[in-house]
Amino acid sequence: MGIASHQPPNLALPEGKHATLRVMPMPADSNHNGDIFGGWIMSQVDIAGGTMAGRVARGRVATVAVNSFVFKQPVQIGDVVSFYADIVRIGNTSVTVNVEVYAERRPSDPKIVKVTEATLTYVAIDANGQPRPIPKA
Repeated sequence: MGIASHQPPNLALPEGKHATLRVMPMPADSNHNGDIFGGWIMSQVDIAGGTMAGRVARGRVATVAVNSFVFKQPVQIGDVVSFYADIVRIGNTSVTVNVEVYAERRPSDPKIVKVTEATLTYVAIDANGQPRPIPKA
């Protein structure tokens, strides 16, 4: 007898979005209340957004702006946190990315909640750290 590979109908991560990162925060990533530090979440959002921007820019990128960042619900120790990134805008040297963050919590009574949403802008840079044009698709 195997383990069922399905999820309850009301338990689903977004479809049609680009999953760029999935991670489980640990106790060292939390405050004294057991909630994950906002800075930890911000760094993971930056990794997820930068991964997407780097694909578009076909190379190195640097974060130049955090346009918006909203924490909707706390992330808890043991949550499996999924980061979905989508391109908002591609400029001559910059890429703006929207990142949505979802937490899968409580294996005994599974629930998925949107915990964070952010928009960041990255600039494509060359080996000397100078802005470079983004290749056309």
